Amino acid sequence: MEHFDFILTTDRCLMTNHHGKEFLGFLGTGPSVGVPEFAWKYIACPKMKVDELGRPWQAPYGMRKVEAKLIDEGFSAAIIDPDHLNKHLSYAKALMFSHHDYFGYGPPSSTWWAITQKEPINRRSFLALMNKPEIKEAKSKGMKILVGGPSTWQWLWTPEAIESLGVDSFVDGEGEKIVVKLAQKILDGEPLPKYAYVSGEDVPDVDDIPEIKGASVNGMIEVMRGCARSCRFCSVTLRPTRYYSLEKIEKELQVNVKNGVKHGVIHSDDILFYGATGIFPRPEPLIRLHKLVKKYYKIIAWSHASLAAIKYSEEKYGLITKLGEIIYDDNQDYIGVEVGIETGSTRLAKEIMPAKSAPFKPEEYPEIVQEAFSIMHEKHIVPAGTMIVGLPEEKEEDVIRTVELVDSLRQYRSILVPMFFVPMGMFKNKNWFRDWREQAKLSPAHIELYKKVFWHDIYWAQDILNSFYLKGPLYAPVRAGLKIFLASSKRKMKQVEKWIETNMKQ
Repeated sequence: MEHFDFILTTDRCLMTNHHGKEFLGFLGTGPSVGVPEFAWKYIACPKMKVDELGRPWQAPYGMRKVEAKLIDEGFSAAIIDPDHLNKHLSYAKALMFSHHDYFGYGPPSSTWWAITQKEPINRRSFLALMNKPEIKEAKSKGMKILVGGPSTWQWLWTPEAIESLGVDSFVDGEGEKIVVKLAQKILDGEPLPKYAYVSGEDVPDVDDIPEIKGASVNGMIEVMRGCARSCRFCSVTLRPTRYYSLEKIEKELQVNVKNGVKHGVIHSDDILFYGATGIFPRPEPLIRLHKLVKKYYKIIAWSHASLAAIKYSEEKYGLITKLGEIIYDDNQDYIGVEVGIETGSTRLAKEIMPAKSAPFKPEEYPEIVQEAFSIMHEKHIVPAGTMIVGLPEEKEEDVIRTVELVDSLRQYRSILVPMFFVPMGMFKNKNWFRDWREQAKLSPAHIELYKKVFWHDIYWAQDILNSFYLKGPLYAPVRAGLKIFLASSKRKMKQVEKWIETNMKQ
């Protein structure tokens, strides 16, 4: 059996394709609600098909990038499914982890943790993996443990875990260049830096970023990095903007299709910024991009888009309509995307994200949101709209403005996701809105916001399930599980509302 010097892995919440539906992965950021945990995990993160060596059919995109870079530089490396590590650990020089939310401190997970007082599944899953006996045994024999990925910052909030889990080095930032240096140090027996923050010459340019060599989860392909919005709460804006060429993008599309993946997610922190001039979308690069992707994928989704760009590009160019004409066919009749609403307060919009509304004025932000949602509703785009609760400069009147915005969005097909503020980006030195380990204490306006969002989501989730999502007999068990969850959630919410009403009277 072939063995590898460098093993890359992660826990089941990420080493999965979520039944081919990327946004089901959000369920893995919370605790099981209304159904047993094993059923919840089946819905959110089923096991991945693997080959005889334990290499998964699909793997997280960021890990595929690091794997490809190591291989290109001559190292023996492979991504291995967490259930098959014991085949390789006795031979490995290093075990490398990546994760979107190591300890459940990310915005979705920490919000549900504080509200339910139950640990999110992704945290439980990762800790169970790290405490596997075979990992501890290999570590005792000299294997190095490295961690990286977008949630590396969480180790700084959990310093005791660095020693207890045996981490030798953790990398904060884009890893394509620095991982090569660390791998060579391991082979040469040189000491590793405990903490490496990627900056300066270690930030990869486009030529340093390799094309993936194996299929990515749900066919995700990256088309650019960075974002020009410069929102103060976001870490992505700290990175330079880089665009991939269509040739580079096509190579990754070919890798996925060759491996049998024909549905995919186009990833950018704002898909409409691909080929843009500053913050102004340009039709030609986006039309060429979508024609290329649809040449290979039957069904596509967008990872993220900004609401101002949706409004601007449709009003100026009819671009959303034109892209829909490329995307929709006999295989696809809608597209999913995550959009950042953040707040309904114009005051906060000006303070924390003045470019979020560009090229429109921050004072127009609530209208921008509503008009963009109207466009998406008409064009069969189903958004997951995230909001931030408890921003550092938030006042009660700001929350009321967000409640009013939610009311105005009721007529538009969407799922809304209000999440507690987590200190990131330029706000990384601020305090958490609520400690995830303590019961969340919300103001009356916050409670009203969550109630409004809940009933909005229940209404539209049922419509989305019936009209768009998880069609066909193959998805019947997952669809049934989600319907049980929705019914259970409605019953629970009615109980909560009665409890709130009774206690507020007292």
